[in-house]
Amino acid sequence: MVTGPPNQSSDFIIIGSGTAGSVLAARLSEDPALRICLLEAGGSATDPRIADPLAWPALQGSAIDWGYATLPQRHTAERIHAWPRGRVLGGSSAINAMAHVRGHPADFEAWVAEGCSGWGYADLLPYFIRSETSEFAPSAYHGADGPVHLIRPQDPHPVTLAYLQAGSERGLAPTDEHNGPRMPGPTLNTLAIKEGRRQTVADAYLTPAVQARRNLSLRLASAVEGLTIGKDGRCRGVRLATAEGPVELRTERGVILAGGAIGSPLLLLRSGIGPAAELRRLGIAPCHDLPGVGANLHDHLLAGGNVYRARQALPPSKYQHSESLMYIERGAPGSPAAPELVLACVIAPVVTEMFQAPPMGGAYTLMFGFTHPQSRGRVALRSADPGVPPAIDPNYLAEAYDREAHLEALGWARHIGAAHAFDEWRAEELLPGQAPMSRAERLAFVAKAAYTHHHPVGTCRMGEGDEAVVGPDLKLRGLDGLYVIDASVVPRITTGPINAAIIAIAERASDLLRGRAPLDPIIPS
Repeated sequence: MVTGPPNQSSDFIIIGSGTAGSVLAARLSEDPALRICLLEAGGSATDPRIADPLAWPALQGSAIDWGYATLPQRHTAERIHAWPRGRVLGGSSAINAMAHVRGHPADFEAWVAEGCSGWGYADLLPYFIRSETSEFAPSAYHGADGPVHLIRPQDPHPVTLAYLQAGSERGLAPTDEHNGPRMPGPTLNTLAIKEGRRQTVADAYLTPAVQARRNLSLRLASAVEGLTIGKDGRCRGVRLATAEGPVELRTERGVILAGGAIGSPLLLLRSGIGPAAELRRLGIAPCHDLPGVGANLHDHLLAGGNVYRARQALPPSKYQHSESLMYIERGAPGSPAAPELVLACVIAPVVTEMFQAPPMGGAYTLMFGFTHPQSRGRVALRSADPGVPPAIDPNYLAEAYDREAHLEALGWARHIGAAHAFDEWRAEELLPGQAPMSRAERLAFVAKAAYTHHHPVGTCRMGEGDEAVVGPDLKLRGLDGLYVIDASVVPRITTGPINAAIIAIAERASDLLRGRAPLDPIIPS
């Protein structure tokens, strides 16, 4: 499917219609002098479950999921973890849980410290504001007329209310919201839901732009085989695989990879851009030796989990099952450091394949995790054949810090779960159970319960040094006409879900690509 004029040549070709690609296509096409071509390997978002906020768990493993899986993970009982990623218009914003959490200001200052000048919190705050329509506006932190419509539950589930009360009972000071001046503490989630329906980033940005602008061409079901690199070291376009044979599309100003933390490094590797020795072993002729491609892979881990049998039948959530994330500081309250632990109350039993789930409506879960993993892994090719699944190794819990943080989060979940606030709802703790546990037994439980929070980042790291893949201008190091703008450029993961930060990155990047001065930094009083 092609929407808009099917030009063979464009000013910019964007690969991927997920969060970053949708923002970039919409913002760049605001300039009528630019011809923008957006390529998406998947199809239209026609599955009715996409729009239903409660249906997101069923989308994982469906036809609109790339269906990635990790290598066996040594520190999680040799388990292979499913890694859902959206293969559809809107990308993973069409299958995620819709939580909109920007991250802590300290997250972005860490990026600056790693050589990412211009990407601090004050630099990105105007783009967070520009992107959203928030119920908290007007405020120094929020926008009132952006594309992304954000809500908080107006009628929270009674178990969610008990959970928030339990946090206060255990000494955690409540906060108004995750995206304002203070992040830690019990509060309701901010959600990308509009008029009762999921709002994907494509809904927010891309669909209105495609309908209104002839300079924006959208090609669905368009799998990119490789990048075309000229002898002068400039990316000249892309090669598509079609039923009629290969098609080459050319670009005047650049190709933008927005395929995410898995898709973007894989395309670079297949195009001969990456660790040269690794590529030669696969029979791929290197055209640009860049050792950082695919490295620095990391992800948030939750655990499914701390499960409780309900004392009475649970009514369904009116939102998306998980109406609150609770961030917990490890140090003194009020520290400028980002919180290191997170809990999520889910109005459903959530377990991994290692456990038997109780029936829906009969149990709830306190998922627990940590926010700044130190373990790093890698995504790599197994073969030059694009049909062979990649080798994805997040190296979960390899670092001792991560194992200790996960144990501490488990302790907090059980501490919250046993609070009097839950007395009306808690019948008994099912997992890990009520029997005393040694440290070794708790580690073994965590290994079986560990569960991706679906936030992979870092595989085309922004920064300085030999391991950096892009600079602060998001241009690929050593090649002209090639940019990476998506979760893969994040050098260190943010405290919360990554989607909101990717929107802001793409918003700011669109100004840089158009040659416009970035918005002035904002430092709220």
